[in-house]
Amino acid sequence: QVQLVESGGGLVQAGGSLRLSCAASGSIFSTNGVSWYRQAPGKQRELVAKIFTGGTINYADSVLGRFTISRDNVKNTLYLQMNSLKPEDTAVYYCRWDTNGGSYWGQGTQVTVSS
Repeated sequence: QVQLVESGGGLVQAGGSLRLSCAASGSIFSTNGVSWYRQAPGKQRELVAKIFTGGTINYADSVLGRFTISRDNVKNTLYLQMNSLKPEDTAVYYCRWDTNGGSYWGQGTQVTVSS
């Protein structure tokens, strides 16, 4: 089992920045990949950014150049630095931890960007 606790969401004006955190605990020694997803009202959950096992990072085209995903292996924490935020970035953001034992999701944190 993996427990994930997210923090860092909130309300920000367009052009502003936020940093999301996802603290992991439990059976994280068999991690295959870590990622951030988001889900806007009425839309499907979509991948925002992912760090693969070998260190390769992928970003959704819509956030490329504005968001940065990173991971602190000592603190077992995943981050998402979000800059130049736009109203269309408004969504609930979820972290996901993929392990040999399955995939685990955080509880979600709301990000609202006002115009």
